[in-house]
Amino acid sequence: MRAHYMQHVRFEGLGCIEPWLRAEGYDITNTRFFETAIFPDQNDIDLLIVMGGPMSVNNEAEFPWLVEEKQFIRSCIEEENSVLGICLGAQLIASSMGARV
Repeated sequence: MRAHYMQHVRFEGLGCIEPWLRAEGYDITNTRFFETAIFPDQNDIDLLIVMGGPMSVNNEAEFPWLVEEKQFIRSCIEEENSVLGICLGAQLIASSMGARV
C-alpha cells in the first residue's frame, strides 16, 4: 500500500501518523510545498493525507500551488482514493469539492 502526504510547512509533518502507516505496511512519499510542488501520479497512491499549515485555502495569489493542489485532491476523491485532511487539509478538501471556506 502507498500513502502520500502533502506538507505545507516544515513544522507540520506526519507526527504520530507515520509510525502507524509504517506498522500497517505503507510505503510513504510526500510533496513538500515549501520545497517543490510536484504531485505524484494519483494511480500510484492508495491514501492521500493533506496536512495543516498557517495559510488560508483562499490565499491562491500568495501560494499559487493551492490551485493545483485542490485540483489534485478533487481528482483523488473522484477516483475514490482514500483522502484524510488535517486542519488546513480538511479545509482544502472542502474547498476542492466546491464548499466555501
